[in-house]
Amino acid sequence: MAVQSSSMDAAGPYDRAKALNAFKTGDQAFYWITRISALSVLFILGGIILSLIVGAWPALREFGFSFLTTQRWAPSADPPVLGALGPIYGTLITSVIAMAIAIPVGIGIAIFLTELCPNWLRRPIGMAVELLAGIPSIIYGMWGFFVLGPFLANHVQPFMINAFEGVPVLGVIFAGPPSYLSLFNASLILAIMVLPFITSISVDVFKTVPPVLKEAAYGVGCTTWEVVRNVVIPYTRVGVIGGVMLALGRALGETMAVTFIIGNSFRITGSIFGPGTTISAAIASEFAESDGLHQSGLILLGLLLFVLTFFVLSAARLMLLRLEKKAGN
Repeated sequence: MAVQSSSMDAAGPYDRAKALNAFKTGDQAFYWITRISALSVLFILGGIILSLIVGAWPALREFGFSFLTTQRWAPSADPPVLGALGPIYGTLITSVIAMAIAIPVGIGIAIFLTELCPNWLRRPIGMAVELLAGIPSIIYGMWGFFVLGPFLANHVQPFMINAFEGVPVLGVIFAGPPSYLSLFNASLILAIMVLPFITSISVDVFKTVPPVLKEAAYGVGCTTWEVVRNVVIPYTRVGVIGGVMLALGRALGETMAVTFIIGNSFRITGSIFGPGTTISAAIASEFAESDGLHQSGLILLGLLLFVLTFFVLSAARLMLLRLEKKAGN
């Protein structure tokens, strides 16, 4: 027995050391796998930026800063004239209008689902919102072209044109004639497309509000509106803003649905009922038939969209950091 015990003691330290070495090797392998995975994101992002710069360099060298300030887009002219002012204008206008529609509607739906909705109705509405997020963008574009566009041109746009006719500024913004293909129609499609992002994220963050805070507010006599305004929104504003910025990023880069219904015109008009184009729609509609300087100009448009999205998301991140710092103070 003594011999067996001594042999086990001799083998014990060896087995423990071997096990520790195995754990150390596994940890190191896990560390490097996760590190390489994280760094690969930076390499991919850097590769995308580099390829865009290389492809856009001929147009950037040919047109320079005038590419941003020129409205005319005539790749077949001699010499070619390429200007990004029209697509930039269309991208910003459609995104702003879409967010102006989607933000209050999306947050309103989220408030209803979390604070007011009966239990039997909550699941059907929640599933409907999720289904909106799953519809392919080309389906939205076809629906907008064949259904929504004619409806807006025949019923909504004439009413708004007549209502604001002669009103300073608004009369220009809502000037006619009605059109199936317009900035307004594209904006409405974008609003419907980004609505699920705002609603879903808002619902998730509203559910994180501690019930005791709402119960305390109700206990001192607050109404539902006062509870939402003074408790729910302040407690979850960082998450809500994050959802809004995610939706804005989707609106800035949406392609197929907008291409169907915006009209693909590089001309800038003061009326939102006029045709226009966005950066992504211009690239999608012309890239297949482009070459040379024309193709380089489209790649430069893609680079501009990349930079625009980067600045928007960076500004959103800075805003969130300031809000978190203010809340911490």
